[in-house]
Amino acid sequence: MRSKIWAQLVFVGLITLLTAFASRGWAQTKSGGSDKPANNLENIHEKLKADKKLLVAKYMELTESEAKRFWPVFEEYQKDLQKSNERLYNLLQSYAADYRSNSLTDEKAKKLLDEWIAFEQEDAKRRGSFAPKVLKALPAKKAARYLQIENEFRILIRYDLAATVPLVQ
Repeated sequence: MRSKIWAQLVFVGLITLLTAFASRGWAQTKSGGSDKPANNLENIHEKLKADKKLLVAKYMELTESEAKRFWPVFEEYQKDLQKSNERLYNLLQSYAADYRSNSLTDEKAKKLLDEWIAFEQEDAKRRGSFAPKVLKALPAKKAARYLQIENEFRILIRYDLAATVPLVQ
């Protein structure tokens, strides 16, 4: 059963992150005539967010009263994660531009490293401040289960980035 959860988490997590990045890229590069590409990607992103919610619901097995308390906290955290993913996207775009043009200087590398460290510290701080909210909404075991699911998403995304982002040259 655990491998099935992982497979579903991998699929939803990676696709969500990739479409978040792709939708932002399409939205920035679309031509003046039609905004269909951005809208299509936004629709895909919304569907994937809904799929993640269904996956979480499936494994959380919430009672009606737990669900009333939990889902607003879940939605708040997902909005926070989206902002964080956009920040990560911008950081990766900056590195990608320098990597492609072979123009990464020591100064730029230091700046990117400082931004990455700040990003990781803020990510840890956000997770730490979010845990009490989940614990307030759910019994401790269910709160731990949800936080474990979110952590697995985070680890899978980081693993994918580690596997796909080239080393600094």
